[in-house]
This record gives sequence, structure tokens and C-alpha cells, in this order.
Amino acid sequence: MPVTLDAPISRRTLLQGTAVAAAAVTVGGLTPTAARATVDDAARSGIFGFGVASGDPTATELLLWTRVTPTPKSTPGSGVGPVTKVDWELAADERFTRVVRHGTVRTDADRDHTVKVVVSGLTPYTRYFFRFRCKGATSPVGRTQTAPDEAGVTHALRLAFVSCSNYTGGYFTAYRGLAARDDLDAVLHLGDYLYEYGNDPAEPGVAGSGDRYGPAALIGVRDHDPATEIVSLQDYRLRHALYKTDPDLQEAHRRHPWIVIFDDHEVTNDAYATGAENHEQQDDPDTSYTGPGEPAGIRAEGEFVARRALAYRAYLEWMPIREPASWQPRPHQGTQFFRRFVFGDLAELSVIETRQNRSQQVPTTVGTTLNPALADPGRHLPEPQQMTWLTTGLTGSHKAWHLIGNQTVFARVFSPQPTALPGQVFNADQWDGYQADQRTLLAAMAASGDTDPVVLTGDIHSSWAIELPSEPTSGDSVGVEFVCPSITSDGFKEVTGSAAAAQAATAAFQLRNPWVRYLEGVGHGFAVIDVTPERVQTDFWFVRSNGDKGLAVEVRTDPDATVGFESSWTSAKGSRRVTPGTGPLGARGDQPRTARHH
Repeated sequence: MPVTLDAPISRRTLLQGTAVAAAAVTVGGLTPTAARATVDDAARSGIFGFGVASGDPTATELLLWTRVTPTPKSTPGSGVGPVTKVDWELAADERFTRVVRHGTVRTDADRDHTVKVVVSGLTPYTRYFFRFRCKGATSPVGRTQTAPDEAGVTHALRLAFVSCSNYTGGYFTAYRGLAARDDLDAVLHLGDYLYEYGNDPAEPGVAGSGDRYGPAALIGVRDHDPATEIVSLQDYRLRHALYKTDPDLQEAHRRHPWIVIFDDHEVTNDAYATGAENHEQQDDPDTSYTGPGEPAGIRAEGEFVARRALAYRAYLEWMPIREPASWQPRPHQGTQFFRRFVFGDLAELSVIETRQNRSQQVPTTVGTTLNPALADPGRHLPEPQQMTWLTTGLTGSHKAWHLIGNQTVFARVFSPQPTALPGQVFNADQWDGYQADQRTLLAAMAASGDTDPVVLTGDIHSSWAIELPSEPTSGDSVGVEFVCPSITSDGFKEVTGSAAAAQAATAAFQLRNPWVRYLEGVGHGFAVIDVTPERVQTDFWFVRSNGDKGLAVEVRTDPDATVGFESSWTSAKGSRRVTPGTGPLGARGDQPRTARHH
């Protein structure tokens, strides 16, 4: 039987049923001023107005997260407020009659009154419930679980993977679909959790005008806070806070542990080691930012590395991710965000980070020839130390499967344009722009023995199932790659102007790149991967409005949209190929156990 979801949740039901969320969000009329008020209202609606979350699960540890508002003035990004005591509890049951662990932590304005707790000494593959208390208030109850990592036992493993959730791009219906599921071990977010753009709409016919991104129908309905592009620490904190006022996102965090990694928009578009496409380095004396925690003298968009440090600081405060300096330390450059998760003898998951140290992007061509810089071994996507960690982990694995959580498309993708040069790649911001690193990882996949590599990717706002030939003309495949659709960000349909044009474009991509076995550029939603000793299967789930996935309607502007199954693709153990599945995933092979009182 296909897997069953919990009872469908409409946005209106969720808004009515969640008091904190109802106080935090209005469905309509969200002007830029109201967007700021939304964050402030969430803070003032209760001490725990931004929900709860958990993350980075291992066999015996869980990270718990929340944000508290101890005084009316202690709103996100304010930089004010007292040192505040927060109690936490982890229990075996939702009523907390069997508390397993408890404790007290303190937070303050220096970390924007966010709270993180790492709870240790837990039982593998076990479901728990958690909550926080502060100043007489109690948070919503979160549900979480430890990883299915138990020596000598092969448990089920099922992960959702998602990316590209732009607040101004549409309602977060896909997150509501994730929250309704009861069959996930974790949600893997592969980047672009938030977007840095402001609310200024483009002027008709004026190329490059405006910085708003998403359907025009949502102008004044879902607007960013701050209303301009985010640059300062205060800006980044406010933007994170706005996203966590969304009830669908809050509920997905409350119901599942998350494993997260950023891509570029958490800082700014097309970021690389020393800059970004969407960053103006020069100082502008007419524009200054004075938010708390900023480096002295930052002006306009300032010095990029300083801006990035502020973005990373806010990300670490507001996301359910462990502090990098204290967990799984390995040789690296800058701040280490890459890390690895183990799931018994079945699988490992290496989560990589490919923005902080990447070389600057280069054009795909120089005049009438291919750009030789694309294959320069001195240019890198992850830094060399991280690449060594990834390849040695892959070739030294003794698991059946090695999953790689990855930001941008790994497979070679040649441009389908009729005017493209032979061998011209489509996009130099993905692994094709760093072909020496691409070849290094392909070689490691070929040398991985009995461990089958599976790359899980976001970024490109479309759904893919891909085989990975060692060379474009080799005919072999050393691994597979699955790419999830965007939550809301513009896909092929929005970029080309119509569903028909999107379908023509995806057909052209597949014709030029025959190892791309599946490509769909209309749907928004999420993907779910199920791992067994015999195969992996990835199901694609799309947002639907009255049953339409977006062919004839704009699903992102429908507050009552739902999610529905679209297609499934499998890779049999040892094949390193993808084939169509026979239908949606059924019930899990087993279920997490219930915690016992310690």
C-alpha cells in the first residue's frame, strides 16, 4: 500500500489551530510595513513565537532549538534584552509523563535570544518529544527522533530533501506536506532556506530593475522584512525571523528533525570565496547600516567577507545546526560546516558545503572557444581539505550506500542551445564550472567498491534523476544523482514564460544529455528518498491547486493548495543506474521505537 499521510492540513486550518502562528501571520495584506510588524507580532504573541526545531540527529544525540522573546522590546535583530533562563525537557511521550532528560540554559541578545541544546546519552532509532519553558510560558511540543544507527541491525531509512524556499515566491505548501508525513527520519535542506532580496518589483520592460523575486500577485501579500536587500547582522536576523513566522515552516520543523546546509542566498546570490554576483564591494558614503554587531565602517554592501560572517552568524543562531567548531572537526579552511551522518550498515550521509571557499565563477566560453579555466586544477568548489574528507570517506566506506548532500548539480550538463559550442556546459556555477574537482569525485565514485554513491542536490528549481558517466561518451555510470524541485523559487516554467516552453526546454536538455533520465521543470515541492539494502527510491511530490501541478495555474499563490505524488525513480544496488519506479513508496520496513524512561 502507498504510504499514508496524516489528515490533510489546509493553511486556514493550520492558522486557526496554532495560536502562536495565528497571532504571527495574516494570509493577506502583508505590506512591507506589515512584514516588519509580522516579526514583531510573532515576538509579542508569546515568548515562543518562532516555534521549535530539532536537528543533526545521531544514534545517541539530538539538537533542540527555539527562540525566546523575554521582553516586548527583545524582538529579533533588536540587540536588546536581558540574559534569560530557559528550561528544556525531552520526554518519551507527548504528555511528558516520562521525562528522559531535562536542564536549563541561558541566552541573551548577543545570540539574538536563540537557544540550542545538544542532548546526549539517548537510545538509537527512538522517537522523543521536547519542549521549552521560560518566564511561565511553555513552547509548542516538538517531535523528533534519533538516527537509525544501531550495530548489527539494518533499520529503514527515509529522508525528505528540499531546497530553495523563497518567502516572496509563494506559500510554503510543500512544507505543510512534509509536516503531514509520519514516515520520515529527517528533512535534509540543501540550501537557499531564505533569500536575500528586497521587495522592489521590476519595472515592466526595464531589464535589471527591481530586486523582488516571485509572483506579482503576492506583492503586498508575502513581502520580505527588511524591505530591502539584507546586509547587516540585524537584517539577516530579521529575515530568518520572518521565515520562521510561517506556520507551514514552523510545523515542518516541529514535526521532524532537520539536517541543514546553506547555499548562496543565505548570504547573497552566486557567492564565492571573496565575493558574489549580487554584491557591490565599493563603499557608498550615502548609504550606511548601523545594526548591532556590524563591523565598524561597513557601508553600502561593504566588504564581502565581513558581510558573509554576519550571515553565517545569523544562520548559526537561527538554524537547528550544531556549532561547527565543536563537532566532527576535520582539516578545513574558514568555518567547517561539512559533516557526516551514519545509519547503521545501510548508509552514510556526507553533507558538503560548496560556497565558502569556491573559486570565482568564470564564463563557459572565451570568444569562439571553450574556456580552459573550467578545467583548471587550481580552481575549486569545495576546498581541497574538504574534498579529501569526502573522497576518502566514500572510498573507505563499508556501507551499502553513500549519500552526498550537495548544493548544485554535480552531473555534467551540456547546453542545449543550438548556438552552443561542442562541449559547452550549461552552467558554470555548478560542478561543471570546476571540472577538475568534478573528475576527482567521479574517480572516487568509480573506486568506491561495494558502496554505491547517491548524490542529493537542490538549487536548480526542477526535478531530475540522473546517471553519472565517468566521461560523457563512456556509456558507463559510476553513481546516480537525484535533484529536488524548489519549494517556491522560480523554475523552468517561470523562467521560460509558460509550461509548454518549460517542457520543450527540458526535452532539449535530455536530448543533449542522455544520462538525464528524468527532468521536470514545472512542479514545485519536495523529494523523498527511501533506502534499503536492495535499492534506493526517490519519489517526487508536487504542489497542486485543484489537482493542477502548475500547467495551467499558478500553484504558489493558492493558500489552500495541497501536495500530490508525481513520479518515482529507483536505483538497484550495484547497478548505479536509474529506472522508473512502479509507484509511490509504501510503508516503512520498521518504525522508530518508543523511548523508555531513563
